[in-house]
This record gives sequence, C-alpha cells and structure tokens, in this order.
Amino acid sequence: MKQVVVVVDTQADFMNSDGALAVAGADALAAPMAEWLSSLAPENTAAVLFTFDTHDADTYPGLPEAQQFPIHCVRATPGWRNVLDPQAVDPAIPTYRLEKGVFAMWEEPDLRVEPICGGASADRDAFFRTLRAQGVDDAAVIGVAADYCVRWAIEGLVDRGFRVTVPQALTRGIARPIEQVLAEDFAGRAVTLR
Repeated sequence: MKQVVVVVDTQADFMNSDGALAVAGADALAAPMAEWLSSLAPENTAAVLFTFDTHDADTYPGLPEAQQFPIHCVRATPGWRNVLDPQAVDPAIPTYRLEKGVFAMWEEPDLRVEPICGGASADRDAFFRTLRAQGVDDAAVIGVAADYCVRWAIEGLVDRGFRVTVPQALTRGIARPIEQVLAEDFAGRAVTLR
C-alpha cells in the first residue's frame, strides 16, 4: 500500500539556527530528514510534496500571523529556500511543491501543486482527491513547526480520509512538541506517532 509524504516548511528561516523564525532543534533535523527521504521506496510512495511558507515583505505586516511572528520566508530570499534537496528522493517517486501564505496548507483557495520531478501541475484539492481515488489512504508528515503548520497539515489530511503517521524524530515544535500536539488535538483520530 502506497503513501503520500508531506514535508512541511523545511525552509532556512525555520530550520537554520540563525533563521528569521528558527525552530529550536530544527537544525539537527536536516540530515535525518534527508536520509529518511532518500530511503523512500517507489513501491511504497505515491508522491512527496514539499510545502513552502511564502510571504511578501509588503503585505506580511497586514496578516494576522504578523501579530505573533516576525517576518520570515519572504519569497526568493535565502530564508525562503528549502534546506532539503528534493533530488534526494528516488527519481521514480514524483515530487511536488506547494506554496502557501498561511499556517494551514488547506485554507487558501486555488493553490496549485507544482511538479519538481515527474508528475503534472494540479489544483491542491484535486491532487489529494486523485491520490485517494488511486487507493492512497496513508500519509506521512514531517517538518516544522509541529504545533503550527505541521499540525494543520495533519488535520487536513485526516479530514480528507487519510491515515497519518508522524515520525517523531523528524519534526519540532515552537511551544508544543509533536507528541503533545497529537495527544491534545488528535486523540481518537487516525494519526499515529512513530
């Protein structure tokens, strides 16, 4: 049975210790994440989707997020770049990217999933509907931050009928670690910590 893998916001501003919104301990995740991604097998993996938190310096101050966090992940800046190389994924596995301007990758209308290697561009919701129609019922989620964007990625996947697995060693939170997020927000739902 194949799974879809969602890699949430592994961008320099979050992952590097000198990033604009560095998540404590995230810098230690890059190497294990890269190793884990390179170990994915095509027979078990339908696709890998990298999400990108994406902001504009001119509009960010007016966003609700600006009340909580300093500006970060401004498009095309060094802090916006992914610290992971999608080429580490087996080339037989289609890889994609999704740019989002808010915490939840599901909230904004009309977002596109764009191919990095293999596959075709698709509407975000159609992309996940197609996976389900192909019998992909499982998802794995890694990334940062466990209590923000990772949390909302998980919620959206579960709401769309996926069973979600979260490798505990491949995520970090800002105020809550992933085990606390899952215990408090996903008790009794189709989410497993591994």
